[in-house]
Amino acid sequence: MHEADVVVIGAGAAGISAARRLAAAGIRSLVLEARSRAGGRAWTLRGSGFPLDLGCGWLHSADENEWAALAPTLGLDIDRTLPPWGAPRRRTIGFPDDQLTDFRAASEAFFARIDAAEHDPIDQPAAAFLDPASRWNPLLNAVGNYISGGELVDVSARDLASYHDTGVNWRLTQGYGTLVAAYAAPLDLRFDCPVTLIDHSDTRLRIVTPQGDIAARAAIIAVPASLIANEGLRFTPALPDKREAAAGLPLGLADKLFLRVERADDLPVETRLFGALDQMNTGSYHLRPFGRPVIECYFGGKLAWELEREGDGAFARYALDQLSRHLGADMRKRLTPIAATAWGHDPFALGSYSYAKPGHFPARAALAASVDDRLFFAGEACSDHDYSTAHGAYRTGVKAADAVARLLQAASSSAH
Repeated sequence: MHEADVVVIGAGAAGISAARRLAAAGIRSLVLEARSRAGGRAWTLRGSGFPLDLGCGWLHSADENEWAALAPTLGLDIDRTLPPWGAPRRRTIGFPDDQLTDFRAASEAFFARIDAAEHDPIDQPAAAFLDPASRWNPLLNAVGNYISGGELVDVSARDLASYHDTGVNWRLTQGYGTLVAAYAAPLDLRFDCPVTLIDHSDTRLRIVTPQGDIAARAAIIAVPASLIANEGLRFTPALPDKREAAAGLPLGLADKLFLRVERADDLPVETRLFGALDQMNTGSYHLRPFGRPVIECYFGGKLAWELEREGDGAFARYALDQLSRHLGADMRKRLTPIAATAWGHDPFALGSYSYAKPGHFPARAALAASVDDRLFFAGEACSDHDYSTAHGAYRTGVKAADAVARLLQAASSSAH
């Protein structure tokens, strides 16, 4: 049986930051990753002529985001162009200016009501804060899908209100996934090594993998909450409280499709387009990000799940139908699919990022709590205020690593 002081399970943003933090404290760790690559839900695809972020793409709260601070140290470039949703003077195609102004006012009022509910004694669904008379409720539900990956009726208003956002959003020219993978490069990584069981019944942990069992003093578990909820990762003795907490934090779904555009110069750069303004099931389209001949298509919630179930080509068919209505029938001939995601069918994710069900906003702290000073938990779902982000995952990884370091240092001191 292989021996290790600390095993980190999962080489996503949380696991990588934990292992790097341990290394800085002089503690070696072994990082086990189910996939054949590092990064988890941060994944940059190459080979299409330019990098494409299939997972997280925006450095949210970039002015205080640790990944933004790390990027220059690893030779990566930050693009500070305002996002389409954050550039009020930039026109949204297919959205008349007076209606766009009205929608923005409705959106601001809705989220202000959500924010005011942060400390309400009863945790209601976010949908309860929609104005019943507003014509924009279908589109607000669509935006809720993009934000949470789930329908507003299924999302905790108190959890949504607790999200921290400075409003500064940047991108990485070479890709967010490129950054996270580069930060992992110095680590002791074992790929294609999913952990199926953690036996914590003895003095040392026994961590079961297809590549053999590993004994460890402590483990940092940095896997999506979905894998704990559905027992893709099991514990002996069982941890029903962890499973219950994870079940209250399901992973919503947000999928991307990238389309290459022929003769792209007639399309405006860095511009947004909603496929429909009057329905919840609609894609959001980012035209020519970074000025590239690409349209980035975004689908959330039930629509994304339905298109995944339809299988190959479903995202492209849906996007081409919506885009051709706005950009003309000739656009069909000019668009070629490059890549599409299916995070809901990824066995090591089963979704994109977590949201809390109504009444379950305390589940984040419950999921993050350590067990017997040997099992420590990290990942975006464990973050109270920065969930669903790579920097939230980073911070939980650092916190778990610091707790492990204190434990090992205390044990070393008592031994002497």
